Amino acid sequence: MAGQDIEQTQETTEPAIVVSKAELADANELAGKLIEQLRQMPDGDMVGEIVENAMKLLRDQTNRGDIKLINKSFKELRYALKIFAPYRDVRKVSIFGSARTMESHHDYRQAAEFAKKMANAGWMVITGAGGGIMAAGHGGAGPDPSFGLAIRLPFEQSTNKIIAKDKKLINFKYFFTRKLMFVRSSHAIALFPGGFGTMDEGFEVLTLVQTGKSVPMPMVFIDSPGGDYWSQWQAYVENQLIARGLVSQNDLRLYKITNSIDEAVREVRKFYSNYHSIRFSRDEVILRLHHPVTKPELEAITAQFSDLLHHGTFRAGTALPVERDEPALADLPRLIFPFNRKDHARLRMLIDFLNDLHPMAE
Repeated sequence: MAGQDIEQTQETTEPAIVVSKAELADANELAGKLIEQLRQMPDGDMVGEIVENAMKLLRDQTNRGDIKLINKSFKELRYALKIFAPYRDVRKVSIFGSARTMESHHDYRQAAEFAKKMANAGWMVITGAGGGIMAAGHGGAGPDPSFGLAIRLPFEQSTNKIIAKDKKLINFKYFFTRKLMFVRSSHAIALFPGGFGTMDEGFEVLTLVQTGKSVPMPMVFIDSPGGDYWSQWQAYVENQLIARGLVSQNDLRLYKITNSIDEAVREVRKFYSNYHSIRFSRDEVILRLHHPVTKPELEAITAQFSDLLHHGTFRAGTALPVERDEPALADLPRLIFPFNRKDHARLRMLIDFLNDLHPMAE
């Protein structure tokens, strides 16, 4: 039944499962043997921890509804990771916007053009697989470079025909697993005008980047020529959030508002013109770059961004031991420093500075 696919938003009153100590002892003995065998396999220690924690659900007398939540979430994440795995080396942009936008609307055409230009630049496109802006994104990019992360809803959401039979379509029951995959799999975010869902997705990514729970990434808020959707949103941010001291002026550097598709594409691509990726090692941050940092550049960085330091100094370097699990990136030059772990908007400004040192070829 369709109703069984709707996410439940409250705890149930279903009685907890009670398993006897004898039954648990037998099951734990078998699980212990399995876990020991798993430890002999590559990454089997982590799989063993999953088994061990699953067994604790019985010990904790978890009710069936809660076990269903954990089971379904795990299944969705495992399958989604499997689908994305072959494309880990390809940059991807997630496109958000209203499912209600008509094909004749300027926003629809803007989204289609943006997706087409990103696909032409070698990027893949992720959308929510529905209609409106989501269909525009898939239509502009075409099916081959497209992913669809669909959510099961009792209304409005039907899979668009471009991605409907594609192997890169993933269906989710839960919003939280779906949003995790959107952000985890993306290297950039593009938002077009939309409703509560678009606001939710935009504010969530801003929150994750602002707090360092997501890696830095470019965010573009794209309007139609002459449109005022994002300028009105920006007025709210400035008049309420900035004015009340709820966010800082620097946080505005985490995103760019534009009505030009070419400017939006340039903003996304420029972010990776010198900066490649980031890695954390205890209290140090490692910025992988396409170009080595020279001594004069290091002096300029120290002069302008010393507030990012928890202690110590900036240094140019090579791959650290903690990065040995990513051998494909071993030859990239690095900028390494003890980051204070709080000024993520300033970290974005440092990345912009590094990119400006080596302008992108148009």
